[in-house]
Amino acid sequence: MNDPGNNNEVFEQIYRHASVRRYRPDLVPRATVEAIVAAGQRSSTSSNLQMFSVVAVTDPERRLQLAELCGNQAHIIQAPVFLAWCADLSRLERASESRGFIQVSEYTENFLLAAVDAAIAMQTAALAAESLGLGMCYIGAIRNHPLEVIDLLELPRLVFPISGMTLGWPEGEFHPRPRLPLEAVLHWERYDAGDEEVLLRDYDRAMVETGIYTRRQVAVPGAGQAVKTEDYGWTEHSARRVSRPKRVHLRAALAKQGFALK
Repeated sequence: MNDPGNNNEVFEQIYRHASVRRYRPDLVPRATVEAIVAAGQRSSTSSNLQMFSVVAVTDPERRLQLAELCGNQAHIIQAPVFLAWCADLSRLERASESRGFIQVSEYTENFLLAAVDAAIAMQTAALAAESLGLGMCYIGAIRNHPLEVIDLLELPRLVFPISGMTLGWPEGEFHPRPRLPLEAVLHWERYDAGDEEVLLRDYDRAMVETGIYTRRQVAVPGAGQAVKTEDYGWTEHSARRVSRPKRVHLRAALAKQGFALK
C-alpha cells in the first residue's frame, strides 16, 4: 500500500517544520497576520465555543518588555510579530450575561477546554504561516511571569496566556529535529511500552548525531555523586528537565485570573 503522505503538499509542509530563532528585519504585513490567525480560527473547537483569543504585538518596546518577561530570548525582540495565544472564557462570560445566563467557569474541565482550543488553533496558524514561507517558534516562557504578561497585554478576567509565538521571515536555514520513533508513540488497541528501551536508545543516538546535544557529565544511577561522560541524548536531557519543579506559581496565577480549577 502506498504511503498516503507521498507527494502530498500538506504532509511535506508538516515534515519540514522547525522552530525558527533568527529572523530578518522585514515586517510581516498586517493582512498576513490576520490571514494566519483566521486560519487558526478554522481549527476544530469544542462545541463551537471558540475559547481562545490572540494578542498580536508588533511594537518594539512592548516586544522588548515581553522578551524580559520570557527569559530574555533574543528572537522575541528580533521577530517583527509576537502572538500571545490565550485561553479565553471572558467572551463566553459576556455572551452568557447578555442572554441571562451565568457561566460555570470554576472547574478544571473549563480551563482544559479553553487551553486545548487555543493549542489546536495556534498549531493550525503555525502551519498556515509556514506555508507562506514564514518561520515561528513557540514561547512557553510566556508563563514565567503570567501576571505581569496579563497586565502588559491588559487581559481581562478569565483570559490566560497559554503560549507565545514569534513570527517573521527566517534568517538562514532551519532543519527539523528527529522525533521519537513512531512505535514509541503509536499504540494499537492497548498501550504497549515493551520495546521502548531499545527505541529510546536508538533515538538518543539519532539526537546525538544531529549535534544538538554534546558529550556531557551525567550522573551514574545508584552511585551517589559519581559522574561519567557520555553522549547526552534525549533521555538524559528530558529526565533532567522533568526532575525539577517548574512554574509552580501557575495555579495561584490562574486562580487570580478567575480559573478556580475545582
